[in-house]
Amino acid sequence: MATSIVQKILSSNAGFAALALRVPVGIIFAAHGAQKLFGWFGGYGLEGTGGWMDSIGLSPGIVMAFLAGAAEFFGGIALVLGLLTRPAALALSIAMLVAIFAVHFQNGLFMSNNGYEFGLALLASSVSLLFSGAGKASVDSLLAKRFN
Repeated sequence: MATSIVQKILSSNAGFAALALRVPVGIIFAAHGAQKLFGWFGGYGLEGTGGWMDSIGLSPGIVMAFLAGAAEFFGGIALVLGLLTRPAALALSIAMLVAIFAVHFQNGLFMSNNGYEFGLALLASSVSLLFSGAGKASVDSLLAKRFN
């Protein structure tokens, strides 16, 4: 039974199309997570991001910053590698839903008004990978062969 669940998580018929989506979206997520966790790329790190999250009602801020940053950073790396793509995509989808509704929705669609269009694009990409899996050229594909 456990093997069948693992096979379902790892299996994919997406071919190379998923690779074209996984890599750039994974890089974007990993970079945004690094901003939250480590303060890289002009980010504020855990303390700064946590303070901001507290100020908008996402408390405790440090914990929420850690959860969002970890999902984005490690989930992004997982997407790039194609490693546990479906669980990573699920975590990233949840992170984007929180970002859209807690931060951006009230500003409308467009990014120029701090709206949700970028979050929506990342949500759509994550949901697509959740359904399709990693496709070819992925660690998941190699692992799936070992479990068959």
